[in-house]
Order: sequence, then C-alpha cells, then structure tokens
Amino acid sequence: MHDHSHHEHRGKALVAAAEAALTGAGEQWTGMRQAVFEELARHDRPASAYDIADNLSRSRGKRVAANSVYRILDLFVTNNLALRVESANAYLANSHPGCAHDCIFLVCDECGEATHIDHDGVSRAVREVAVSAGFAIRRPIIEVRGLCSACAG
Repeated sequence: MHDHSHHEHRGKALVAAAEAALTGAGEQWTGMRQAVFEELARHDRPASAYDIADNLSRSRGKRVAANSVYRILDLFVTNNLALRVESANAYLANSHPGCAHDCIFLVCDECGEATHIDHDGVSRAVREVAVSAGFAIRRPIIEVRGLCSACAG
C-alpha cells in the first residue's frame, strides 16, 4: 500500500530514530520521554495515555500521571514520532519517524487493531478537496472502521 518509500524501524533502531527525529526538531530527549516512547512502541495495538501511565507506574514503582503522558504523546504526534487514532483516543508509535505523511488507519471494531497505511493518491485527493473548499490543511487523518482480516474471517 505504500506509494512512497521509507525505512521501517523496530526495537532499539526505532527508539534511536525517534530520538534523532525529536532532537533534530530542537526538542530534548529526556528519560521520561524515552520511557513513554519505549512503552508506546511495545504495543501492537493503539495504546491510551492511561495504559501507558499505568504500565510505567508499575515498572517504575511510582505513579506516573496520565496528564504528563498526554503532554509527551502530543509532542510526539507534533513531531511525527507517534500517530493518534482519533476515534479510539489512542496512539501508535510511528515506525518511520523521519517520514512525514498523512494518516490513514484501518481500525478493527472487534479486536481494536489499527493498521496504518500510506496511500499518496487518497491523501492527494483529500487534500485537493479540502483546498478547493477553501480549507487550510494541517494534516489529514482518515479512519476506516470495520473488521480486520482475522476478525472478518
């Protein structure tokens, strides 16, 4: 589904790419930001700020406030390190943080999986419609709700 090419990162390489992208944008890569990113990247499905805060609280042995996690996740979304699944109020680590593109998600109503796809043709068409309506675009986010292949089968 990729209309453009980018390098997908995993594990330690993903954390390193995220750190490079954030510091390249002039932001600091703190211990807490790294912990939030690592926890987010550990999830295969979208995770809420509360899920991340609870897991970090357990692993650190002290309470991590969800509002602090929200602020960090917002920073990650702004800097393309994380993607926000709007309808679920949850987040996914961006596996290619150096690549800016529009968000298109296929969200399963049964298991909660959210598959991120890139399709430049769809993105271009949405942007053209918005511009022709006089709308100043920031970033299109498209979510298609339904059943993933595992749940539909």
